[in-house]
Amino acid sequence: MTAIDAYQDRCEQLFLAGGNAAVRRAAQQGLDELGPLADLYCWLALGHAAEDDDDHDDRAEEAFRAGLALDSGHPGLLAGYAELCLRADSFEYPARAARAVDLSRRLKEVAPHSAGAQQLAATERWARRGYWDDLRMRAVTTALEGRATQDQARALAEDLKHAGGATVRDADTVDRAATVRAATLEALSGPWNAPVRFLGRYRTAAWGVCAVLCVVTNTVLRRTGVVDSFSLWGFLWALPVLVVDRRFAAVRKEAEARHVANLEAALAAKH
Repeated sequence: MTAIDAYQDRCEQLFLAGGNAAVRRAAQQGLDELGPLADLYCWLALGHAAEDDDDHDDRAEEAFRAGLALDSGHPGLLAGYAELCLRADSFEYPARAARAVDLSRRLKEVAPHSAGAQQLAATERWARRGYWDDLRMRAVTTALEGRATQDQARALAEDLKHAGGATVRDADTVDRAATVRAATLEALSGPWNAPVRFLGRYRTAAWGVCAVLCVVTNTVLRRTGVVDSFSLWGFLWALPVLVVDRRFAAVRKEAEARHVANLEAALAAKH
């Protein structure tokens, strides 16, 4: 494996693991060591673009342009830059948004059947989405996050049932699933976290009970004359489930950061 192949492999694995900052560090290290290369500029740009932040978008555009100056027909650079431009606000960044058409045309000329072209086609469909498509996407995202919380809570219950010994020993592994389970066990074990574990495991049922209690509470408050019409007091029943969701989400975020750090160290040692 050549040096450029090793750096590309590092960047790819870190990118798939969600380690955007780690991707940028690896790509920049490669550029400093090997000099300007279009492939490494592509990874550097993608590491910035994945953050979906205005400052990072500016840095991504700089990297895309630097890479295309070296290789104007690089499929990855053309696809990534076009996707960045499609995602740009046409009112705030009109010049960037306008570049998407030319970049897409160039990609279809040089690599019409590449993975980047297929990804760009999906992004173009996303850019043409309507209001109802946005609502459906948000609903799916919420459902997936809820399912992840329930799965995480069930895994925690299983680890506690078996004393969690194997999971704790795997806390420094580069395996993402084991890292998440270890972090969850570390953060949410103990009797004081029993309500959190219970609500996380039965999240769907808990939301159903909360909805019923909210309606009943609001109805009682109106009929007893405490409030004249709709009240937010009934929705206090939803607070425990919201707190549980935030706890599990925080644990996942911490575990993912730990996983990326372990993976980055392992790849650096390997290469």
